[in-house]
Amino acid sequence: MPKKRENRGRRKGDKGHVTYVTCDNCGKRVPEDKAVCVTKMYSPVDPALASELEKKGAIIARYPVTKCYCINCAIFMGIIKIRAEDERKQKAPLR
Repeated sequence: MPKKRENRGRRKGDKGHVTYVTCDNCGKRVPEDKAVCVTKMYSPVDPALASELEKKGAIIARYPVTKCYCINCAIFMGIIKIRAEDERKQKAPLR
């Protein structure tokens, strides 16, 4: 039976076992090399208020928040796109 993807959808390489992470959207347990992780900057201050305070010279703290999603949730939320078979076979990086 032919393989659909050369790496079988994982970034594991030659490792034998990887730990699991929990999808932040649906709660599914996914291997950490298969999960799609997105890091965004989070500020506890309202953006309109933050821009006014920054004009006056205040420093607003921003924190990196990393969220991991399973493949189904990442496709549903538009984080990754479904690519055609010939695009999947190319060796170019996704981002």
